[in-house]
Amino acid sequence: MQVPLLDLKAQYAAIKNEVLAAVSEVLESQQCIGGPKVAELEEKIAAISDCKYAVGTSSGTDAILNSLMSLDIAAGDEVITTPFTFFATVGCIARVGAKPVFVDIDPKTYNIDSGLIERAITKKTRAIMPVHLFGQMADMGPIMQLANRYNLAVIEDAAQSITSTYKGRKAGSIGRAGCFSFFPSKNLGAAGDGGMVVTNDKDLYNRLKIMRNHGANPKYYHKIIGGNFRLDPVQAAVLLVKLPHLDRWSEARRRNAAFYDEVFRQNEVVQTPYISPDCASIFNQYVIRVPKRDELIACLKQKGVGCEVYYPHPMHLQECFSYLGHRQGDFPESERAAKEVLALPIYPELTDDMKNYVAESVLSFVSTVE
Repeated sequence: MQVPLLDLKAQYAAIKNEVLAAVSEVLESQQCIGGPKVAELEEKIAAISDCKYAVGTSSGTDAILNSLMSLDIAAGDEVITTPFTFFATVGCIARVGAKPVFVDIDPKTYNIDSGLIERAITKKTRAIMPVHLFGQMADMGPIMQLANRYNLAVIEDAAQSITSTYKGRKAGSIGRAGCFSFFPSKNLGAAGDGGMVVTNDKDLYNRLKIMRNHGANPKYYHKIIGGNFRLDPVQAAVLLVKLPHLDRWSEARRRNAAFYDEVFRQNEVVQTPYISPDCASIFNQYVIRVPKRDELIACLKQKGVGCEVYYPHPMHLQECFSYLGHRQGDFPESERAAKEVLALPIYPELTDDMKNYVAESVLSFVSTVE
């Protein structure tokens, strides 16, 4: 049996006619920059995120970059974040000239360890950027307490966690800004790149809108230097078709996660995802930890089971960040996670037979290492 890590064709088949009609509407209108589709999506994403405002961007990466630029974070500033994340989180900090300051992760949730943040704060710290990894939000209560105490902005990297909650509050709604990605693999994925910044700060909202359009306000007049961060209306149209299905798709992922949890519960070798009682996860990924991870990957691939390592090389050990002076061992929990984690298929269209095959394939391997 073949079970891919993600099957976007199965999702598309169910909504194909709606997607084609929505895209055709944009093309017929020839309003190919901005327009009503983008505005409608912004309004709806703000609403489901319990935020007043939303600004569409060309990608999740540009959502982060726009947020940093709009908050005037630049050379000489420091931004605290996690080394266990996708490159965009840290790359955007560096791109604006600021210094990424790393704090290790909680080994259970893989999110930034809120208890370690305060010791990383200096006079140059301007912001904290927690990453809501794999669909579960970071420990936002202590993070916001520190931010308020030291007058720091909080930018939520919620690329993998749209509609997830922390103590009932939606991802993106707690900090100054929340950044979403609509990369096709996300719970709400476009037909290409796309992103969104949500906020409850009106002044920041207005600056984000100007910043995404080269800093022009009005057209051709530039008080600030911005970028071309606009969301494509074709992508907005696709996302508007998918948005009504988002809660159902996320609930299906939670059911699939519960199935895996139950199957793996009696096996001490497989460590299943820990979800904090304060959080509701959307399971953008279902990530296990196992010894001999790389051998398991080879076994699963041989059996036709898709899997992926998120992430195999922590940011502090990336060659491009060597100027920060970090070495192996500086952030041990992130380094250990990078050697042990593995994402299994979790997408909504998985059949019972497919889930059983994935679970049996994992268990047949780990039985040899117990």
